[in-house]
Amino acid sequence: MAIHQLAHATFYISGDTLSPDFWSQYFGVEPDITIVKGQPFITPSGRPSQVPGRVGLWGVESKAAVQSDCLEAHLRYLVDRLRLPRTDLRQLLEDRAVGMRFFCYWDNETGNRAPDVPDDIRAMMEALGGTIEIDEYR
Repeated sequence: MAIHQLAHATFYISGDTLSPDFWSQYFGVEPDITIVKGQPFITPSGRPSQVPGRVGLWGVESKAAVQSDCLEAHLRYLVDRLRLPRTDLRQLLEDRAVGMRFFCYWDNETGNRAPDVPDDIRAMMEALGGTIEIDEYR
């Protein structure tokens, strides 16, 4: 039985013109999720989508690899796995008209937890033109 973690993160590259194969080759990592705009895809539940993808998406998750309720551990795992930062990444994102983000799940039912996003990771994402989004559940 899976343990419910209170935090995890996914690194996404997304955009209408996204080519998942390019990003898999660039990072040297097989993604956990890919969607090509206008094409059917497999949903997170493992079923075929009922509608074609509305946007292209390439993503790598931390949930299965990191057993921690600390968001920092999940972010550091993704930074290490993707070998971030990369000097050419910001330009590649701009040239390919795609965006980059960390999407973070944060369970805060008790209301007494604060997401722990390290300053160096915030600064790195800003410098690369990416964002960090936290989806908090109470």
